[in-house]
Amino acid sequence: MNHSKSPSFTANDTSISSDEYFSQRQLKQGSVGWILLIGLGVAYVISGDFAGWNFGLAQGGWGGMFIATILVAIMYLCLCLSMSEMSTMMPTAGGGYSFARLAFGPFGGYLTGTAILIEYAIAPAAIAVFIGAYCESLFGINGWMIYLACYLIFMGIHLKGAGEALSIIFAITSIAVLALIVFIAAMLPHFQFSNLFKISTTSAAGANAFLPHGYIGIWAAVPFAIWFFLAVEGVPLAAEEAKKPQKSLPRGLIGAMLILTTFALLILILGVGAAGADTLKNSGAPLVDALITVYGKDSWLATFVNFVGLAGLIASFFSIIYAYSRQIFALSRAGYLPTSLSLTNKNKSPYLAIIIPGIIGFFLSLTKQGDALILIAVFGATISYVLILLSHIKLRFSKPDMPRPYKTPGGILTSSVALILAIAAVIAGFVVNPEVWFIAATIYAVFIAYFLLYSRYHLIKGTPEEEFANIKSAEQRLKEEG
Repeated sequence: MNHSKSPSFTANDTSISSDEYFSQRQLKQGSVGWILLIGLGVAYVISGDFAGWNFGLAQGGWGGMFIATILVAIMYLCLCLSMSEMSTMMPTAGGGYSFARLAFGPFGGYLTGTAILIEYAIAPAAIAVFIGAYCESLFGINGWMIYLACYLIFMGIHLKGAGEALSIIFAITSIAVLALIVFIAAMLPHFQFSNLFKISTTSAAGANAFLPHGYIGIWAAVPFAIWFFLAVEGVPLAAEEAKKPQKSLPRGLIGAMLILTTFALLILILGVGAAGADTLKNSGAPLVDALITVYGKDSWLATFVNFVGLAGLIASFFSIIYAYSRQIFALSRAGYLPTSLSLTNKNKSPYLAIIIPGIIGFFLSLTKQGDALILIAVFGATISYVLILLSHIKLRFSKPDMPRPYKTPGGILTSSVALILAIAAVIAGFVVNPEVWFIAATIYAVFIAYFLLYSRYHLIKGTPEEEFANIKSAEQRLKEEG
């Protein structure tokens, strides 16, 4: 992008040149290939296989959680197919924010970007709580020291640069995948169909052995089914650092989604089928507890999965730091958030965008409320999905001639299916815990007020998102003029 054509780059600041401003806010281009992008997509999410999903058993039983997982998997697959198209149209670091800005303008972009930011800023705090639970099971230690060590070590690695960080993430994720394979193989011989339904049945409407909490249990399990896939949509945040983004981004998104769906279903069926739904429904380390139930406390399998399972939690924690820093980078560079947050160091890493949310996340982790933090993260995620999917539909009508190196199979039908499911997921969060839902909505409202009262008057001209919109608008005018 050539930013020198913008004589003034903010609404009311001409004290610094456009070239100087953007030279201080550049990421390292071409440092990430499609295999690393698949690894990044899996890394974002893999902690959800080790902890968090099992709370859905308490909400809906195995049957409710199974149906919720199938519906959520369909939603995410359609979402990833839709995002694959938009990421090749507009390969910038903003991801979903960039797509919504192109479709609905600055306010639409901001609504989407801040919803994503809530998701990515809160999720590491929840994961830190689960890391603590695994450490307690393995080493007998838990609490603020574990949480602080996680943030300090992994923020430090990210400050060294994207290529280095993503290579380490890929290695850690590979180890975590090995732990999941060992767990699945260990559960298979002990699977019993009756174990899936070993949980108390309530008096709710439609309650039975398959749906012990009735039909409402399916809704209530949705946010925890989302934990199996939460943040896979963050792959396009690496667009400005990706090699050949028109090819690598769709491969990264779709490849990661297929791997994650396979693991989610195998763990939900075999893990619960071997250990029993009631055993796992409130566990902080469900895979370890499943192995202990089947093989005994002194089993080497339980120790192995516990120890190596930390890699899965660390991989997601580590990778989501990358995601929130790139989201903040894009929003700050555009003036939505304070522009100092998009400054990069000598390694082209947005250092303040890494550090400041990390400090906030550490204090949130001290609550030790992993399930509540999941619900707040899911609130931000599902709001962003609704806006991203609306963007896909809108761009199909408003920008029909914009180059699309990859096109979503099924077009707007695919994104419409995901949109309906995403709206249902927003409502499901309210069903599970209205109090936490309102806390999340309040955080979102504060962000919206900040835009309406301040940042909309300080937006930056010449950002990649704006230039894409301007270029395409000019092309459309020329076409209309003949």
